[in-house]
Amino acid sequence: MRYAAVTTDTLSTTLSALAHPARRAILTRLADGEATVKELAAPLDISGPAVSRHLRVLERAGLISQRKEAQWRPCRLEAEPLAEVAEWAVGFREAWDTSFDRLDAYLEHLKRQEERDDDRG
Repeated sequence: MRYAAVTTDTLSTTLSALAHPARRAILTRLADGEATVKELAAPLDISGPAVSRHLRVLERAGLISQRKEAQWRPCRLEAEPLAEVAEWAVGFREAWDTSFDRLDAYLEHLKRQEERDDDRG
């Protein structure tokens, strides 16, 4: 059986890049402004080559950009792909709200039932 080639959409690429905690930590740091690779690596308990690999993943996903400045390569957050993730997640808000509304109604039901039981006892 032959499988069709799967093309990866930008949302999937972004979500995949966000899947690792070190990459999320890097993005969190870059939300405060540009940083060098050395500055990004400092708080992480991983090797320099691992940081470089994470940066390549983030760059391929369009979440960061790097520029060459003498011997440094400052990184900058590129937030546009995050907007696509946020837009996608908002689509679930109605489902979340409905679930929370049902939970609220159930908890209110339990509270009234407990009050009735207390009144009888």
